[in-house]
Amino acid sequence: MSEHILAEEYRNGLKSYGQLMPDVLESYNQFTARCFQSGEISAKNKHLMAIAVSLFSGNEHCMVYHLELALEEGATEKEIAETVAVAGAYGGGSTFSHGAILIEDVVLSKKHSMQ
Repeated sequence: MSEHILAEEYRNGLKSYGQLMPDVLESYNQFTARCFQSGEISAKNKHLMAIAVSLFSGNEHCMVYHLELALEEGATEKEIAETVAVAGAYGGGSTFSHGAILIEDVVLSKKHSMQ
């Protein structure tokens, strides 16, 4: 599989950053490598979680980066599709819950105070 342009940009950016701040990049790489090691949660599932978080946060480089790593860890197309669905449900649910609370707190309370 050829590398996606966003993953390539990310890796090139890290390389350039590492020339300016090698100790910081080394520490960051050590930290993230430990975070994504298999433990109670498999590395594959950790990358699927990272896909969901990056989808929700709009971080395109991490979407691609973790998608590639999830595939390397054996993630299936169906697992990735379910991850996308969960991220979409969470994003929509977050929007809906905030909206419902705002209606209750602002619109209805204002209406009640006018009566």
